[in-house]
Amino acid sequence: MPNQNPSFRGQEGRYTRQTQLTNFGAAAQQKLQQAKVLVVGAGGLGVPVLQYLTGMGVGTIGLADNDRISLTNLHRQVLYNEHEVGQSKVATAANKLAQLNQEVDFRIIDEAIIPQNAINIIQDYDLVIDATDNFSTRYLLNDACVILNKPCIYGAVQQYEGHVSVFNYQGGPTYRCLYPKPPVAGEIPDCNTAGVLGVVPGTIGCQQALQAVKIITGVGKNLSGYLQIFDFLNDDQYKIKLKANPESRNITQLQTSYEAPVCNTVVQLSVEELYDWYEAGKTFKLIDVREADEFASEHLQGAESVPLSAFSAVQLQVNNQQPLVAFCQKGARSSKAAQLLQQQYPQASVYSVLGGMDYWQDEFDEEYIVRS
Repeated sequence: MPNQNPSFRGQEGRYTRQTQLTNFGAAAQQKLQQAKVLVVGAGGLGVPVLQYLTGMGVGTIGLADNDRISLTNLHRQVLYNEHEVGQSKVATAANKLAQLNQEVDFRIIDEAIIPQNAINIIQDYDLVIDATDNFSTRYLLNDACVILNKPCIYGAVQQYEGHVSVFNYQGGPTYRCLYPKPPVAGEIPDCNTAGVLGVVPGTIGCQQALQAVKIITGVGKNLSGYLQIFDFLNDDQYKIKLKANPESRNITQLQTSYEAPVCNTVVQLSVEELYDWYEAGKTFKLIDVREADEFASEHLQGAESVPLSAFSAVQLQVNNQQPLVAFCQKGARSSKAAQLLQQQYPQASVYSVLGGMDYWQDEFDEEYIVRS
């Protein structure tokens, strides 16, 4: 994207505070300008990565994500605003970032990275920044980077904690050296169910951007061979030394699918589907598995309070012809309860509401909500 601003002072003025750094200088800045970086994920981690790499002058940045902006994103994805809800993240981000630095060439990839396109997309870049939030894509990116011999900068967040590392760099450990196999579905909740403090992905994303700059320029020491763990709740951080496993590099082709193994058959019901059931007058048994005080504060119309903490001791009156719908605040407790319901009532149709009360209120505000 060529600069159209006649008052623009050029690279020399823009990057002065970087180029005057000891051991950085114009040579390192030139390396940034010539670099091609693929950022997979334009959400909580991807936003700060994209902002700082753009500001610091990385020459070519690929933005890969097929997600749309939602209201629940905005507490941590501060590049976007309320008026952009529903719009493409990568298109919106590229448009805004171009206003920050018109010297950068932005390549929009408004699609998911899948086994069928991963190699073709990644091969055009010098390194990959994994700013995703799911295990399937992380393993896919790792394997593709191993095949193509590309460094992959890892970041992950949950609640008040964040992890950062550099994988597949100059023979160093890969993601599979840390986690050889994906966890089974439901074993580890993502930030949609466990939650995340808004500033946490911002801080981890900045760390990922820093690692990218170190790798591109050769300045300083990077995190290859280490996992940096940040405990933001207790203001603590520490490193774990990683050992490279030669077997993790024996990857010559991608798997057909990277979907995580499924440990249960619980069907996820969206809040939109549940709302349609209410509107249509459908008969179902809604079981609110939050604690009694949460239920007393607010609950959905017709819900029955059965806290998960006392779930095994409760015998429900169940009609096998009537769907059983587990419901909680974010979706994690209801998923666990639905598994228990399946075991207790194998003939019933069991569902867990994805996102729970948080998603319901985002979409429908106070509709069908009962308050004490």
